Amino acid sequence: MAEFWLISAPGEKSNQQSWERMNTVTTKANLSSNFKFTIPDLKVGTLDALVSLSDELGKLDTFAESVLKKIAHSMSDMMEDSEDKVQENLLANGVDLVTYLTRFQWDMAKYPIQQSLHTLYEVMAKQISQIDTDLKARSVAYSNIKANLQGLERKAVGNLLTRTLTDIVNKDDFVLDSEYLTTLLVVVPKANYIMWQKTYESLSDLVVPRSTKKLMEDSEGGLFTVTLFKKAVDEFKAKARENKFVVREFNFNEKELQSEKEEMTRLAADKKQQYGPLLRWLKVNFSEAFIAWIHVKALRVSVESVLRYGLPVNFQAVLLQPNKKSLKRLRGVLNALYKHLDGVAAASVADAVVDIPGLSIGNQDYYSYVCFKIDLNLIDQK
Repeated sequence: MAEFWLISAPGEKSNQQSWERMNTVTTKANLSSNFKFTIPDLKVGTLDALVSLSDELGKLDTFAESVLKKIAHSMSDMMEDSEDKVQENLLANGVDLVTYLTRFQWDMAKYPIQQSLHTLYEVMAKQISQIDTDLKARSVAYSNIKANLQGLERKAVGNLLTRTLTDIVNKDDFVLDSEYLTTLLVVVPKANYIMWQKTYESLSDLVVPRSTKKLMEDSEGGLFTVTLFKKAVDEFKAKARENKFVVREFNFNEKELQSEKEEMTRLAADKKQQYGPLLRWLKVNFSEAFIAWIHVKALRVSVESVLRYGLPVNFQAVLLQPNKKSLKRLRGVLNALYKHLDGVAAASVADAVVDIPGLSIGNQDYYSYVCFKIDLNLIDQK
């Protein structure tokens, strides 16, 4: 994906002239690809209201981007981090993000321009907040199912000392309901198989002869049964340890084993059942949140342009896709092109009224023109 700069070129005799001047100086040296970013005539209101709204829009901009990243992360998590597959599903209004951004058109149905800027801000803020709230609820439900299922699956693929035995042992492998006898499970290293067969009957005088059976084998060893008298269990365990045989603590309970099997089956079915609807919800609401986010950017450019350049409203919004190898040169060309605005910006700072985007506060860079970055890399980079 790509990074874009959304700037406003201060008006000259016409917006077309502003566009042509900026476009000429940036494209002739192949510094960027440029696109007109059309913002309709919005109700400006008072300057005091714009100052307050400027701060609120900045916060909403950051919040909207964070919501988009959370949705993209949830989608990536569901698709097992297949980034290419995830990117195919990150669409806005049915098209890829670059296409939507470079062909941006204000959505009059969702955000009627007859309404005040503050009302438009409230509509966008409510929409994005609702998506965030719904995302948390839906993600938690799915994540819990996935985590519980993964926990059971991990138990099913561990080594023979720790893994679940639901798919290994059967009722017929054990002596059950006996007053005197019991069956133990013993993990034997592969290198010690012969020794086990030769010695297990002698680890106690109360071992039932020829009672061992191998139930399962992995890369490290095997799981064997052995039947003996209950009163000899402690002696057998001690002798087994001396010979590097590990007696695994296990009591056969058919109901518990069946319950664990059913739980895994149920969780797998629940995960499969929720996968489709949740993925569709994520795709739809990513689109909605992205559209709202770009409209927030448009509002910010409009508000900051009026605060920076004054009334009457006279600016041309432009979307630049910088050439990665020419970022510094592009910034230098833009700074030179709009350096005459420094006086206006300085006056605004002196009045201590307007928070100018790009002003050198803390670690921020100063630009004499309105500029906001739009980073479309919304998937966490591994």
